[in-house]
Amino acid sequence: MIDLHTHSVYSDGTNTPSELIKMADERGLSAMALTDHDTVGGLEPLFEAAADSGVEAIPGIELSAECAKGTMHILGYFFDHTNSMLLEKIDTVREGREERNHEILKRLNKLGYRLMWSDVEKQAGADVVGRPHFAEALVQRGLVKNRKSAFELLLAKGRPAYAERYRYTGRECVELIRNAGGIPVLAHPATIYLPDDQLRGLIMGLTEAGLGGLEVYYAEHHPENIRKFKRWADELGLISTGGTDYHGSNTPDLKLGTGFGQLRVPDEALEQLKTAAGK
Repeated sequence: MIDLHTHSVYSDGTNTPSELIKMADERGLSAMALTDHDTVGGLEPLFEAAADSGVEAIPGIELSAECAKGTMHILGYFFDHTNSMLLEKIDTVREGREERNHEILKRLNKLGYRLMWSDVEKQAGADVVGRPHFAEALVQRGLVKNRKSAFELLLAKGRPAYAERYRYTGRECVELIRNAGGIPVLAHPATIYLPDDQLRGLIMGLTEAGLGGLEVYYAEHHPENIRKFKRWADELGLISTGGTDYHGSNTPDLKLGTGFGQLRVPDEALEQLKTAAGK
């Protein structure tokens, strides 16, 4: 059993990389990728923890891309996480996140929610601060009932405290991962809200730019979506990958490796990624 999509305290997860490795070992996973948002900060701790376990640690990242309708994320695997251009581009994204965070706080305060930056920092982990940390801070201050309410009322796209931030295009994300020697994969394609013909056309365009895989097996994909995306991946010559998108206690019903219980990512997905990356 493998899981190629997880998050740690270095972005918006609640577990450290070492805790994730321990959990993966206990749950019988043979390999796990850490794919934190816009950061590689957790990879060295991941490798160190995995060295004394039976779990193979896979270097990963999840980059946010421009998307007019829905959410587009590009996963990267087996890239050089010390690549100078990659680190420089990530820093640009991080600067955009910081500007967005201060704008969100300003909007919340203007709306009458008495929240301080220190409240948000308390909920953040070791690296990236994002909207989930604002949501938890609002809950802890008793300003909203739960994280879901925080997003629905305030933080989701189109809500009053939402603020945009700098993102690269999907093509730029693909090229960035390729230039660092990695394999780019389109994450959870069902979160891009386009008609099938337009979505497939978008995936074709990314494939022409160097996309290597499609996240077919995903915890929130319905069976019909899995069948459709697997067919598209086969037709376009893409690797069918998968993962849970595990975030720890932020998603208590979702389990590492199996999602909501039904998910199984084929081991061959990892082998195909390794072959494509020359590993």
